[in-house]
Amino acid sequence: MRRELAAAAMELFATKGYEATTVDEIAATAGVARRTFFRHFRSKEEAIFPDHDDTLIRAEAVLNAAPAHEHPLDTVCRGIKEVMRMYAARPEISVQRYKLTREVPTLREAEIASVARYERLFTRYLLGHFDEHAHDDDANDDPLLAEVAASAVVTAHNHVLRRWLRAGGQGDVEAQLDHAFAIVRRTFGTGIGAGRYEPAPHASPAPASVSSQGEVLVTVARTDAPLDEVMKTIEQALRDRSAP
Repeated sequence: MRRELAAAAMELFATKGYEATTVDEIAATAGVARRTFFRHFRSKEEAIFPDHDDTLIRAEAVLNAAPAHEHPLDTVCRGIKEVMRMYAARPEISVQRYKLTREVPTLREAEIASVARYERLFTRYLLGHFDEHAHDDDANDDPLLAEVAASAVVTAHNHVLRRWLRAGGQGDVEAQLDHAFAIVRRTFGTGIGAGRYEPAPHASPAPASVSSQGEVLVTVARTDAPLDEVMKTIEQALRDRSAP
């Protein structure tokens, strides 16, 4: 019913205009009573964005179910992909809604408020995943860093989304998102790691080193070095030794 009411609202907004459309007309077009409309939406503005509440829940579920080894920024990027999937599920409606929000300031404000909810969700998540050993900033800066990183993810998503909508909902939006998120990850990934090791450029020594003493390889590794990095170093040294 929420989708039917939203579709009726979009149809009327497109034909009559947003300001000239009433809640009674939306309900009548959907074939329901006025009170049914208000069981689902508090205003006609809300009928433009029927899925944001459910999408926010799905995004939070992605964060809560994140595997322990995943970088928190990657988790947040997966979370906001739920928003893109919401838009991509009905591209024609999404394009029409985008045009409408550009024309009606009230709807634009409602959209901005929805975006802010995602940013708050992601900021809280990132704030709980700082690795105090991976950056030199004062701990008091963590809220700022988390907010900036969350904002960067949302901004990257919105940039790709707007470009996709302006193109009429055409193109591989998932690939475009992945490219944008890779830029965010490179820029803001340091310092957010939930205890994961992530060396700073030109600052930390290699996780492991190998030296040769006759037919014996001697490995020196930091205690916090990831095991897979240590094994890669040893395997490469063995290959080098066996090469002609």
